[in-house]
Amino acid sequence: MEHQSQSDRARNEPPHAAYLASLVDAALEAHQANRLDAAESLYREALVLDPVHTGALHYFGVLQYQRGDHDAAASLMSRALKLDRHDAACWSNRGLVAAALGHLDEAMICYDQALQLQPDFADAHNNFGVALQAHGDLDEAIEQYRLALASNPALLDAHLNLGTALSKLARFDEALACYRGVLSLDPTSAEAHFNAGNAHKARGDQDAAIASFERALALRANYAEAHVNLGSLIGKLGDYAGAEAHYRHAVALKPIPTHLVCLGGSLGAQGRLDEEEGFYRRALALDPHYADAHQNLAWLLLKRGDYRQGWAEFALRWRKSDYDAIAVPGVAEWHGEPLEGRRLLLVGEQGFGDHFQFLRFATVLAQRGATVDLCVREPLLPLVERIAGVRRAFSGKPGGEYDFWVPMMSVPSCIGMDLSDIPADVPYLFADKAKMKAWRKRLGAADKSKRKVGLVWAGSPTFGNDRYRSMTLTDLCALGESDNVAWYALQKGPAHAQLADAPPAFRAHDFTAELNSFEDTAALIMNLDLVIAVDTGVAHLAGALGKPVWLMLPANSDWRWLEARRDSPWYPGMRLFRQAVLGDWAPAVKEVTEALREGGI
Repeated sequence: MEHQSQSDRARNEPPHAAYLASLVDAALEAHQANRLDAAESLYREALVLDPVHTGALHYFGVLQYQRGDHDAAASLMSRALKLDRHDAACWSNRGLVAAALGHLDEAMICYDQALQLQPDFADAHNNFGVALQAHGDLDEAIEQYRLALASNPALLDAHLNLGTALSKLARFDEALACYRGVLSLDPTSAEAHFNAGNAHKARGDQDAAIASFERALALRANYAEAHVNLGSLIGKLGDYAGAEAHYRHAVALKPIPTHLVCLGGSLGAQGRLDEEEGFYRRALALDPHYADAHQNLAWLLLKRGDYRQGWAEFALRWRKSDYDAIAVPGVAEWHGEPLEGRRLLLVGEQGFGDHFQFLRFATVLAQRGATVDLCVREPLLPLVERIAGVRRAFSGKPGGEYDFWVPMMSVPSCIGMDLSDIPADVPYLFADKAKMKAWRKRLGAADKSKRKVGLVWAGSPTFGNDRYRSMTLTDLCALGESDNVAWYALQKGPAHAQLADAPPAFRAHDFTAELNSFEDTAALIMNLDLVIAVDTGVAHLAGALGKPVWLMLPANSDWRWLEARRDSPWYPGMRLFRQAVLGDWAPAVKEVTEALREGGI
């Protein structure tokens, strides 16, 4: 047998090759065991011996990616790919790094390269799907997830990601099937239970959603997102104390602005105003531009009557998507500049009650010299066209030329309005005269010895605090015993069905089937002596029409009713009846009943 010389061995098999291989193997073993410091040291030593070792470059890049140093990861993996462009795994991992850097187009090119080299590469298909989904291409993402699962049916991430994409397309039944698929492979997947909870919630199956979130937390007690989503769900169902407990867990785990604001909101909903403020301040210390914190802090300050600071905070309430939805392209937003001779578009926002309350500012702006147009929700037309100072009102996308536009609820901050400055000249809304006359004729035969009182006992069930701001008609049975009152139901929506089992006094005058618009409701209200209502748009409408209103408020009432007042600076003809204990209407109903008996309006 012929032996090679020492010099020949040096040329064909470097003396450090075996040691280098053992170094890289040891680095990979430490890496897989999550001993990252040890792995880093071994990768570095390997690269000192061989700076072009593609495996060491690649997986040291993976380690840097795991640590969040994405620039270093990109550099290492790019060097590896320059040396070996046929490594599908490296292309896929380089795509992950590009995505982490926000370079989605580059990421998708990397995944495509990986899949050209290895068409059945399940992880690359899944990663490609994630990038497509982040890019907004949900259908294409779904296709990639399905290809990933065709190659590897046990790839849990692909099942989860497919479910998420289907949920974004409101295909919740299909999404739930994906999560069931995950749980059949891994019954302990907290993520699958969490995602299923989100899908159940979106479908309106609250009990199933709660059960899924609770199961996720049973599997992973430190799952901050599950605490937040469960807290939000049970909070909307009225369990504010339970929501607070979950938000406190989330804040302890991740004290980020979103969690801090959620916790503050749960405290405010329980009437603990002094406690909630600190959480909004903490959120803003972390993110001075966090819109939800500004809005919640504004509501708190306004409820306390601190209008100067409250409106200044409220002006910062905008999430970008909400602002963009109402902003008028090419027109400057008004911030208090002189209006004499200027054309101004006043844009409505939020609910009907907010519209009715803030429409008063159309006249205020006209008095400052502006030519005022209104852009409002369609059901408010043509009622708002009769507001003094309004040139025209319309719904939909703004047209025409304007010098300024302003959101309706931003006007107080623009004019520096204080609590004592609220423009409260009522009426500022006016019903249609022909409709008023028609209703007067309809009601003419009623017993003139009785006061005609309109009644609203419930608002929209989708409103966040509806469980507490609304009541059942049964709660008001004592009112039906008032001999000197003729009741007129103004209740629309699902709660109207409660009339079927109500005392005869409440059913005697039910014209709600003929109330097809706010125009109809306003004309009927103008023929009544009084409106008694919970906090709904009808209460604001009656107040804006200048009619007496008795408003029944929950203990956690809205900011606009302040804290302890029995009157409202917004509506001079309004009287407030407040709960003392959240959820207990009986004392407030008794107070209203006695006031009726005494003949007050």
